[in-house]
Amino acid sequence: MKLATFNINGVKARAEVLGRWLDTSAPDVAVLQEIKSVDEAFPRALIEDRGYHLETHGQKGFNGVAILSKLPLHDVTRGLPGDESDEQARYIEADIGETGLRVCGLYLPNGNPAPGPKYDYKLGWMERLRARAAALIAREIPVAFAGDYNVIPQPEDAARPDAWREDALFLPQSRAAFRRLETMGLYDALRLRHPEPGLYSFWDYQAGARPKNDGIRIDHWLLSPKAADRLTDCWIETAPRDWEKPSDHTPVWVELAA
Repeated sequence: MKLATFNINGVKARAEVLGRWLDTSAPDVAVLQEIKSVDEAFPRALIEDRGYHLETHGQKGFNGVAILSKLPLHDVTRGLPGDESDEQARYIEADIGETGLRVCGLYLPNGNPAPGPKYDYKLGWMERLRARAAALIAREIPVAFAGDYNVIPQPEDAARPDAWREDALFLPQSRAAFRRLETMGLYDALRLRHPEPGLYSFWDYQAGARPKNDGIRIDHWLLSPKAADRLTDCWIETAPRDWEKPSDHTPVWVELAA
């Protein structure tokens, strides 16, 4: 089973890119971030006419996440537990058919400017994510947390790490919170298969970042132990970043054995 995470940066603005990607790459399951659409206005036919089941957790103009799957989606939940006052649409979970796999799609807060309330929200959100991950790992089921984490875990995950030293994506507290997810039992799927530097999932639209490969890796698959046992491969698909009117992110894939 092949699964992908893709920050689409506006489902309506990238409808052509998303449709082309689904036709050419054909994921079994995909999680999308930054759909930037309320549920009622989401272009469902774009997904469903291609044979996918679809669940969304949308918000007008920004944020928003979705899961699409060739297999039925069960036990769908929306919103990250731990803060009932949080109205931002950044998290969705679902069981994938009868595979036993639970997929959690997330769009972690950016956190800039830091320090400040936006950065406090980011760190609080990451702690809530850790608590949710602990609860799911305790169930001893295969779980995959996928999405735009807005965290550069290590210097090798940026072409120019010094340029990000004061950014919320690379501050020590952000990286430490990401490591806490790993030390509690989640595995960075890409690094299980590809420890080398120079692998990026985001390139800014400005300053020729993509032609220069001036990128960062902020889109991740974190797998529970039982999901990691199923991992056969993980890779970054760079081609969609070079299409016309692309997202500034590109898909990141995992392949899991049945």
